[in-house]
Amino acid sequence: MPGKSSLSNLLSNTRVWAAGAALLLLASCSSSSSDDIYVERPAEEFYNLGLIYLGEGDFAAAASNFDEVERQHPYSVWAPRAQLMTAYTHYQADSYDEAINTLDRFIQLHPGHQDIAYAYYLKAISYYEQIADVERDQSMTRQAMAALDEVVARFPDTSYARDAALKLDLAQDHLAGQHMSIGRYYQRQGEHLAAINRFQIVVRDFQTTTHVAEALHRLVESNLALGITDEAQATAAVLGHNYPGTDWYLDSYALLTGQDLRPVEDRERRSWISRVWRSVF
Repeated sequence: MPGKSSLSNLLSNTRVWAAGAALLLLASCSSSSSDDIYVERPAEEFYNLGLIYLGEGDFAAAASNFDEVERQHPYSVWAPRAQLMTAYTHYQADSYDEAINTLDRFIQLHPGHQDIAYAYYLKAISYYEQIADVERDQSMTRQAMAALDEVVARFPDTSYARDAALKLDLAQDHLAGQHMSIGRYYQRQGEHLAAINRFQIVVRDFQTTTHVAEALHRLVESNLALGITDEAQATAAVLGHNYPGTDWYLDSYALLTGQDLRPVEDRERRSWISRVWRSVF
């Protein structure tokens, strides 16, 4: 999964705002913390303090100062900026639920804001960062895909949409990977009908992913195991037409004909590796 550093190239607005934090604040302001008693200050001072704490990695203090902008100056031009920065602070702290909740509120209150595309994007990334490995529940993957798709649909000509489209492809590949993992498990258990169902889902619903060639080969295997030779041959023909020369097609061809189309030296190499693999495991 991409780390948070991959997001930095798209945070131009955040960098512009953060430039103000490079200026030294008044001593009375810079010594403030989130534990101070209530003090009235200009919105800009709270905002810049939030940026300083964010730069220092003190996410609690940063969020507290950004929240004060909203609390004390709810109608100022700084308020929506601070709200967005609160969400970004929660994101940086891996507090994804808080980030998503804050972004939902921002989107509801400021649908026409100049940074609304970024708000939708950061919400999608907050889901995306929580995608679990293929062995676990993929509900977060589906939420990430829905949010990423919304970014692409709403803001098609932005850098956010371009990055969201790339991540959407990765999320789809990840979801297909779960179906493949479950299908392989069913195959090992000899439950070939259940395995076929999973592999068919990959072929039908995830045609642009990297798993389709293997899914077709697994369908050949499972259909042969059930004695459905015609279906196995038809599937192998589709595999050969779309993925000629791949190991998956060559394996399927060998299963159906008993002939290995690989060069002799390649067969010998694979045979040696297979023997070593079996001796170890």
